[in-house]
Amino acid sequence: MKTKETHRNPTPTVDIIIETGEGIVLIERRNPPFGWALPGGFVDYGESLESAAIREAREETSLDVTLKEQFHAYSDPHRDPRLHTITTVFIAGACGTPAAKDDAKNIDVFPKDSIPSRLAFDHASILKDYFFWKEGTPRADIFKLNG
Repeated sequence: MKTKETHRNPTPTVDIIIETGEGIVLIERRNPPFGWALPGGFVDYGESLESAAIREAREETSLDVTLKEQFHAYSDPHRDPRLHTITTVFIAGACGTPAAKDDAKNIDVFPKDSIPSRLAFDHASILKDYFFWKEGTPRADIFKLNG
């Protein structure tokens, strides 16, 4: 007897690279997977990606962010050990003083040369791509399609 397969879709998430004059805002996660991470989280039903990014940044960092641009989407099925997620990464500026809230146990601003080595999810790869781009590498060279 053949069992009926359940149709499943990846879960949409957002991550935000919050730029400050001193560096990038990272949170230390309170929940698994542990480590430092970009602020971000799940997109609520009926919510736009942009609204989710602004909400998640506020919930985790207490910062009011202004989204500058959409950086890239990351879809490796293994990027999140909990489930298959697709994240849309935004670059943002911020007003206010960072304070750890919600899922964040700790928060800090890190210059490029001080990014913690223990990053959650695929955030080390995302930040590597971001810093290559900031140094002038064209996106087409960073994000080669069909590769």
